[in-house]
Amino acid sequence: MVSLVTTARVMVAGVVVAGLAAAPAHADARRSAPAPVSAPAVEGPLPGSVPGDPSSPDVRDTYPWLSAGGDLAARGYVEQEFLLSGTADAYDTTGRPLASDVPYRTRIIVRRPALQAAFNGTVLAEWQNVSAGFDLDALWSPDQITRAGYAWVGVSAQRVGVDQLRGWSPARYGGLDVTGGGRFTADELSYDIFSQAAKAVRARGGKAPLGRSTARTVLAVGASQSAGRMTVYYDAVLPRIESVFDGFATIVGTAPTRAGAEPVFQVLSETDVRSPARPPDRDRFRRWEVAGAAHSGWAGQEYRRPLLTRDLGQAPEYACDQPPFSRVPLHHVLAAAYDHLTRWAERGVAPPAAPPLLFNPDGTKARDELGLALGGIRLSQVAAPTALNNGDNSGDLFCRLFGTHIPFDQARLDQLYRHRALYVAAVAAADAHNLRQGYLLAPDAAQNLKDATGVEVGHRAEIASPARRTTP
Repeated sequence: MVSLVTTARVMVAGVVVAGLAAAPAHADARRSAPAPVSAPAVEGPLPGSVPGDPSSPDVRDTYPWLSAGGDLAARGYVEQEFLLSGTADAYDTTGRPLASDVPYRTRIIVRRPALQAAFNGTVLAEWQNVSAGFDLDALWSPDQITRAGYAWVGVSAQRVGVDQLRGWSPARYGGLDVTGGGRFTADELSYDIFSQAAKAVRARGGKAPLGRSTARTVLAVGASQSAGRMTVYYDAVLPRIESVFDGFATIVGTAPTRAGAEPVFQVLSETDVRSPARPPDRDRFRRWEVAGAAHSGWAGQEYRRPLLTRDLGQAPEYACDQPPFSRVPLHHVLAAAYDHLTRWAERGVAPPAAPPLLFNPDGTKARDELGLALGGIRLSQVAAPTALNNGDNSGDLFCRLFGTHIPFDQARLDQLYRHRALYVAAVAAADAHNLRQGYLLAPDAAQNLKDATGVEVGHRAEIASPARRTTP
């Protein structure tokens, strides 16, 4: 079993935070005839899609690692796992070719609508994050992805994740290898493997990963460390090879510096913005910064906690200097961003620009009297606050990535909102603004409003209809 402390140290060492690590610029070395991307052999789906009997000694052999929580079937979705194999080319981080036709074998995990008619035509192909020492589907957001009808595909492209899979279930994953038998242990094959995964999900017929559905648009998405890998891919490798992705979303991490044909959408939490120096938007590049959001916030942590307990025996605990996990829902902004990126890739309709976070003359983030960041995309959890949510923290291991969440006491709430109706109106106004600007989708705004009606604020809170107390 992988030690959670060990994997945590790996993640802290390997995480890529925008503003802390700048991606090098690369000249566009596109050849007159880019190298074609091979289509891999596809096996599957593998038997088992949900956890079996937990008392069984071989239960890990019966379902995929971090199999989705919740009832996917009730959402009209299926989860299936496939093996990909073939030969891949190796590249260093400058895009220099190192070797050709190196054998590999890996896996992808697919979550897609069960019915062809429910598929919206767009695949979110996630470069699985391995900073914690295992594959992490950091961008799987079940409510937003399933209601829109996206297909989500997690790609195991890196050695650390594949090594952990083999140890977790030798029977299921023992034959996987992305190092060419140990020749390339620094993920030199990962770029071509990621490309070949895109070829696989575009395939039709037979045992195609999407079944009978056809991918109209395939978006490459990656968070944090994976965004850094995709930055190298876009800047250094993509100019040499066939283009197989229609657009790129680099989330809470670095973004390419090269001006390429494929649109790039960078979305950052408050945690990730460390400097007032930032690249400008361009014809094929957009950058959004979200006030109050954390690199790794509350929603993702809560979703993964029972899955990590199931598959690793325990979920990690952290001793942070401030109460961790911002409640600002970055995933709400990501849902809007995916829709924009799809339209951008398909029809050339660029996403709207967004205001940047503000900085003081001394280089620190500008904040209001409540400690909330100024500027940026301001969701209702920041524009109509009931708590201090920010992107900063310190303490053990990952704490600097978690942000802070400190609920306001009743006196502060009553000071901010004399009546509950004023608070609910403030939430509605903030979300209406974000809807108009294109930073938020209507279902998430509706959920925010529903949550707001349960918050006890104002001098008349005691006479309002009873509801559970929540803090958005």
